[in-house]
Amino acid sequence: MEIIVDEKNIRYKITGSGEKTAVILQGWGTDMKLYDSIAADISDQYRVVQFNLPGFSDSDEPSEPWGIEEFTAWFCHFMQALDIKKATLIGHSFGGRIMIWLGSLSKDELPFQIEKLVLVDAAGIQREKTPKQKRSIKRYHFKRALFHFPVIYYFFKDAVDIWQSQQGSADYRNSSPMMKQCMVRAVNNDLTYRLPDIPYKTCLIWGDLDTATPLADAKDMDRLIPNSELHVLTGTDHFSYLRKPGEFKEILRSFLC
Repeated sequence: MEIIVDEKNIRYKITGSGEKTAVILQGWGTDMKLYDSIAADISDQYRVVQFNLPGFSDSDEPSEPWGIEEFTAWFCHFMQALDIKKATLIGHSFGGRIMIWLGSLSKDELPFQIEKLVLVDAAGIQREKTPKQKRSIKRYHFKRALFHFPVIYYFFKDAVDIWQSQQGSADYRNSSPMMKQCMVRAVNNDLTYRLPDIPYKTCLIWGDLDTATPLADAKDMDRLIPNSELHVLTGTDHFSYLRKPGEFKEILRSFLC
Protein backbone atom coordinates (compact mmCIF):
# COMPACT_ATOMS: atom_id res chain seq x y z
CA MET A 1 0.00 0.00 0.00
CA GLU A 2 0.99 3.62 -0.44
CA ILE A 3 0.21 6.79 1.45
CA ILE A 4 1.36 10.39 1.03
CA VAL A 5 2.61 12.03 4.23
CA ASP A 6 4.11 15.53 4.12
CA GLU A 7 4.31 15.28 0.32
CA LYS A 8 6.34 12.04 0.58
CA ASN A 9 5.03 8.90 -1.12
CA ILE A 10 5.47 6.12 1.45
CA ARG A 11 5.16 2.35 1.11
CA TYR A 12 3.61 0.51 4.05
CA LYS A 13 1.67 -2.62 4.95
CA ILE A 14 -0.49 -3.84 7.79
CA THR A 15 -0.69 -7.46 8.92
CA GLY A 16 -2.45 -9.19 11.78
CA SER A 17 -5.89 -8.76 13.26
CA GLY A 18 -5.28 -8.08 16.93
CA GLU A 19 -7.02 -5.32 18.86
CA LYS A 20 -3.71 -3.66 19.77
CA THR A 21 -1.33 -1.94 17.34
CA ALA A 22 2.43 -2.32 16.98
CA VAL A 23 4.58 -0.25 14.62
CA ILE A 24 8.02 -1.40 13.45
CA LEU A 25 10.68 1.25 12.77
CA GLN A 26 13.45 -0.04 10.52
CA GLY A 27 17.22 0.14 10.56
CA TRP A 28 19.17 2.45 8.24
CA GLY A 29 18.80 1.69 4.54
CA THR A 30 16.76 -1.49 5.03
CA ASP A 31 13.42 -2.46 3.53
CA MET A 32 10.38 -3.12 5.69
CA LYS A 33 10.33 -6.72 4.41
CA LEU A 34 13.40 -7.44 6.54
CA TYR A 35 11.13 -7.26 9.58
CA ASP A 36 8.40 -9.62 8.38
CA SER A 37 9.47 -12.24 10.92
CA ILE A 38 8.96 -9.80 13.80
CA ALA A 39 5.50 -8.94 12.50
CA ALA A 40 4.65 -12.63 12.21
CA ASP A 41 5.75 -13.24 15.81
CA ILE A 42 2.95 -11.08 17.21
CA SER A 43 0.38 -10.81 14.39
CA ASP A 44 -2.10 -13.01 16.28
CA GLN A 45 -2.25 -10.41 19.05
CA TYR A 46 -1.43 -7.17 17.22
CA ARG A 47 -2.24 -5.26 14.08
CA VAL A 48 1.35 -4.70 12.90
CA VAL A 49 2.32 -1.69 10.79
CA GLN A 50 5.50 -1.83 8.69
CA PHE A 51 6.69 0.99 6.46
CA ASN A 52 9.68 2.44 4.66
CA LEU A 53 10.89 5.71 6.13
CA PRO A 54 11.48 8.65 3.77
CA GLY A 55 14.61 7.87 1.76
CA PHE A 56 14.53 4.17 2.63
CA SER A 57 13.93 1.57 -0.10
CA ASP A 58 11.14 2.81 -2.41
CA SER A 59 9.84 5.71 -0.29
CA ASP A 60 10.51 9.29 -1.39
CA GLU A 61 13.60 11.02 -0.01
CA PRO A 62 13.53 14.14 2.14
CA SER A 63 14.03 17.30 0.10
CA GLU A 64 16.67 18.52 2.58
CA PRO A 65 18.99 16.82 5.09
CA TRP A 66 16.96 15.51 8.04
CA GLY A 67 18.16 14.78 11.54
CA ILE A 68 16.40 12.78 14.25
CA GLU A 69 14.01 15.63 15.07
CA GLU A 70 12.78 15.81 11.47
CA PHE A 71 12.37 12.04 11.16
CA THR A 72 10.49 12.04 14.47
CA ALA A 73 8.17 14.86 13.42
CA TRP A 74 7.45 13.08 10.14
CA PHE A 75 6.70 9.82 11.98
CA CYS A 76 4.14 11.59 14.16
CA HIS A 77 2.43 12.84 10.99
CA PHE A 78 2.52 9.29 9.60
CA MET A 79 0.76 7.99 12.72
CA GLN A 80 -1.87 10.70 12.38
CA ALA A 81 -2.38 9.87 8.69
CA LEU A 82 -3.12 6.25 9.63
CA ASP A 83 -5.31 7.43 12.54
CA ILE A 84 -3.28 5.45 15.09
CA LYS A 85 -4.13 6.69 18.57
CA LYS A 86 -2.19 4.14 20.64
CA ALA A 87 0.69 1.81 19.76
CA THR A 88 3.64 -0.23 20.92
CA LEU A 89 6.81 0.71 19.03
CA ILE A 90 9.46 -1.78 17.93
CA GLY A 91 12.69 -0.29 16.59
CA HIS A 92 15.84 -1.80 15.12
CA SER A 93 19.11 0.14 14.87
CA PHE A 94 18.28 3.57 13.39
CA GLY A 95 14.62 3.00 14.20
CA GLY A 96 15.71 2.90 17.83
CA ARG A 97 17.12 6.42 17.53
CA ILE A 98 13.72 7.72 16.52
CA MET A 99 12.07 5.78 19.33
CA ILE A 100 14.43 7.19 21.96
CA TRP A 101 13.55 10.71 20.86
CA LEU A 102 9.83 9.88 20.74
CA GLY A 103 9.88 8.11 24.08
CA SER A 104 11.54 11.03 25.83
CA LEU A 105 8.98 13.59 24.65
CA SER A 106 6.24 14.66 27.04
CA LYS A 107 2.85 13.09 26.43
CA ASP A 108 1.50 16.51 25.45
CA GLU A 109 4.01 16.63 22.58
CA LEU A 110 2.84 13.33 21.08
CA PRO A 111 -0.26 12.95 18.87
CA PHE A 112 -0.61 9.32 19.94
CA GLN A 113 -0.15 7.25 23.09
CA ILE A 114 2.86 4.96 23.50
CA GLU A 115 2.13 1.67 25.26
CA LYS A 116 5.51 -0.10 25.31
CA LEU A 117 8.89 0.15 23.59
CA VAL A 118 11.06 -2.64 22.17
CA LEU A 119 14.61 -1.62 21.22
CA VAL A 120 16.46 -4.19 19.11
CA ASP A 121 20.20 -3.58 18.65
CA ALA A 122 19.26 0.08 18.77
CA ALA A 123 21.41 3.07 17.90
CA GLY A 124 21.42 6.30 19.87
CA ILE A 125 24.57 6.34 21.98
CA GLN A 126 27.67 8.05 20.58
CA ARG A 127 30.86 7.05 22.32
CA GLU A 128 34.12 8.96 22.65
CA LYS A 129 36.43 8.11 19.78
CA THR A 130 39.40 5.91 20.64
CA PRO A 131 42.92 7.25 19.92
CA LYS A 132 43.09 4.88 16.94
CA GLN A 133 39.79 6.18 15.56
CA LYS A 134 40.90 9.78 16.03
CA ARG A 135 44.13 9.08 14.11
CA SER A 136 42.14 7.41 11.35
CA ILE A 137 39.84 10.43 11.04
CA LYS A 138 42.83 12.80 10.86
CA ARG A 139 44.42 10.66 8.12
CA TYR A 140 41.16 10.69 6.17
CA HIS A 141 40.83 14.48 6.28
CA PHE A 142 44.51 14.93 5.34
CA LYS A 143 44.20 12.58 2.35
CA ARG A 144 40.91 14.12 1.26
CA ALA A 145 42.42 17.61 1.26
CA LEU A 146 45.53 16.38 -0.55
CA PHE A 147 43.66 14.34 -3.18
CA HIS A 148 41.33 17.25 -3.96
CA PHE A 149 44.19 19.66 -4.55
CA PRO A 150 43.36 20.85 -8.11
CA VAL A 151 46.51 19.56 -9.83
CA ILE A 152 46.37 16.14 -8.17
CA TYR A 153 42.63 15.75 -8.77
CA TYR A 154 43.04 16.76 -12.43
CA PHE A 155 45.58 14.01 -13.15
CA PHE A 156 44.21 11.31 -10.82
CA LYS A 157 40.47 12.01 -10.85
CA ASP A 158 39.37 8.39 -11.39
CA ALA A 159 41.64 7.05 -8.64
CA VAL A 160 40.54 9.76 -6.21
CA ASP A 161 36.86 9.09 -6.95
CA ILE A 162 37.36 5.36 -6.34
CA TRP A 163 39.14 6.07 -3.05
CA GLN A 164 36.36 8.45 -1.97
CA SER A 165 33.67 5.87 -2.79
CA GLN A 166 35.35 3.36 -0.47
CA GLN A 167 35.29 5.61 2.61
CA GLY A 168 32.76 5.35 5.43
CA SER A 169 30.54 2.50 6.60
CA ALA A 170 28.65 0.23 4.23
CA ASP A 171 25.41 2.04 5.12
CA TYR A 172 27.03 5.38 4.27
CA ARG A 173 28.54 4.16 1.00
CA ASN A 174 25.23 2.67 -0.12
CA SER A 175 23.25 5.83 0.59
CA SER A 176 22.33 8.53 -1.91
CA PRO A 177 23.96 11.97 -1.56
CA MET A 178 20.91 13.32 0.28
CA MET A 179 20.66 10.33 2.63
CA LYS A 180 24.39 10.54 3.37
CA GLN A 181 23.79 14.04 4.71
CA CYS A 182 20.85 12.74 6.76
CA MET A 183 23.01 9.94 8.15
CA VAL A 184 25.77 12.32 9.21
CA ARG A 185 23.24 14.45 11.10
CA ALA A 186 21.70 11.40 12.77
CA VAL A 187 24.93 9.64 13.76
CA ASN A 188 26.42 12.79 15.26
CA ASN A 189 23.46 13.21 17.61
CA ASP A 190 24.13 11.51 20.96
CA LEU A 191 20.81 10.70 22.66
CA THR A 192 22.22 9.39 25.94
CA TYR A 193 20.89 12.42 27.83
CA ARG A 194 17.32 11.61 26.76
CA LEU A 195 17.25 8.03 28.07
CA PRO A 196 16.32 8.87 31.70
CA ASP A 197 13.24 10.74 30.40
CA ILE A 198 11.67 7.60 28.90
CA PRO A 199 8.82 6.56 31.23
CA TYR A 200 7.54 3.58 29.24
CA LYS A 201 8.15 -0.06 29.93
CA THR A 202 11.04 -0.89 27.60
CA CYS A 203 12.46 -4.20 26.41
CA LEU A 204 16.05 -4.24 25.10
CA ILE A 205 17.01 -7.21 22.91
CA TRP A 206 20.66 -7.37 21.85
CA GLY A 207 23.29 -9.48 20.18
CA ASP A 208 26.45 -9.87 22.26
CA LEU A 209 28.57 -9.83 19.09
CA ASP A 210 27.03 -6.63 17.73
CA THR A 211 29.79 -4.30 16.54
CA ALA A 212 27.54 -1.62 15.01
CA THR A 213 25.78 -0.91 18.31
CA PRO A 214 27.84 -2.82 20.90
CA LEU A 215 26.42 -4.54 23.95
CA ALA A 216 27.90 -1.75 26.08
CA ASP A 217 25.26 0.54 24.53
CA ALA A 218 22.51 -1.82 25.64
CA LYS A 219 23.86 -1.93 29.18
CA ASP A 220 23.96 1.86 29.34
CA MET A 221 20.40 2.07 28.03
CA ASP A 222 19.25 -0.52 30.56
CA ARG A 223 20.91 1.48 33.34
CA LEU A 224 19.50 4.84 32.26
CA ILE A 225 15.95 3.94 31.18
CA PRO A 226 14.01 3.68 34.47
CA ASN A 227 11.62 0.85 33.52
CA SER A 228 13.70 -1.39 31.26
CA GLU A 229 14.82 -4.98 30.95
CA LEU A 230 17.73 -6.32 28.89
CA HIS A 231 17.83 -9.65 27.06
CA VAL A 232 21.04 -10.78 25.34
CA LEU A 233 21.02 -13.26 22.46
CA THR A 234 24.44 -14.90 22.68
CA GLY A 235 26.38 -15.53 19.51
CA THR A 236 24.41 -12.99 17.47
CA ASP A 237 25.35 -9.75 15.74
CA HIS A 238 23.52 -6.53 14.79
CA PHE A 239 20.64 -8.57 13.38
CA SER A 240 20.03 -10.64 16.49
CA TYR A 241 16.35 -11.15 15.69
CA LEU A 242 17.28 -12.93 12.45
CA ARG A 243 20.09 -15.04 13.91
CA LYS A 244 18.05 -16.60 16.74
CA PRO A 245 14.42 -16.12 15.70
CA GLY A 246 13.07 -18.67 18.16
CA GLU A 247 14.65 -17.06 21.22
CA PHE A 248 13.75 -13.60 19.95
CA LYS A 249 10.11 -14.58 19.49
CA GLU A 250 9.92 -16.02 22.99
CA ILE A 251 11.30 -12.81 24.53
CA LEU A 252 9.10 -10.56 22.39
CA ARG A 253 5.89 -12.43 23.11
CA SER A 254 6.66 -12.66 26.81
CA PHE A 255 7.00 -8.88 26.91
CA LEU A 256 4.11 -7.93 24.63
CA CYS A 257 1.51 -10.70 24.61
